[in-house]
Amino acid sequence: MSLTTKFLKLVVFVGVLVLLIQYLQYWMANKRYVFTKEDVARLAKQYAGQDHEQAFSKVVVELRKRYPGHILPDEDLQWVFVNAGGWMGSMCLLHASLTEYVLLFGTAVDTSGHSGRYWAEISDTVISGTFRQWKEGTTKSETYYPGDTIVHTVGEATSVQWTAGTWMVEYGRGFIPSTLGFALADTVFSTQDFLTLYYTVRVYVKGMLLEANTFLTEAGFF
Repeated sequence: MSLTTKFLKLVVFVGVLVLLIQYLQYWMANKRYVFTKEDVARLAKQYAGQDHEQAFSKVVVELRKRYPGHILPDEDLQWVFVNAGGWMGSMCLLHASLTEYVLLFGTAVDTSGHSGRYWAEISDTVISGTFRQWKEGTTKSETYYPGDTIVHTVGEATSVQWTAGTWMVEYGRGFIPSTLGFALADTVFSTQDFLTLYYTVRVYVKGMLLEANTFLTEAGFF
């Protein structure tokens, strides 16, 4: 294969990739979303400072009332370890689609590391414990407490630290598959905990299937 042919193929590949990214950006900017970060934060804040397990139960019940057909049933709710950026936590996924997710997140031990840099905006509302964040380009950190909401913007990277017993309600909006590389990298290449990898992929697929079923039902196909 000549250098000219290789160069043309590269140009075509880059062109297609740019067009795809532009289409995804346009689609995400104009589509109708199920949730807003303000609504999720407002709901979670009502239960801030309470026992986190009781608070989470109330949050799940309220979300099911407000967003029927968009929250996984109890039999599909599972706490799954997350190893990413050097920290270790646990999540319970409630909702997942290509562009949104809602989950419960936290840690029973002190942990810290890199936040990751995403093509998505992520907001966390603290129910219990403390969340410390050191933003890129600064020389000071900030500490957040129950009732506070922390917004991690698209493309932002920070250092994060959670004290033992920190639990939060998290909402993400953007191209959610783009976050999976960071979220699963330590599981694949460090801990090699492939059972956790299976649990994570399985619950995400269940969330996607629930959304597809709800969409088709609302569209009158069922």
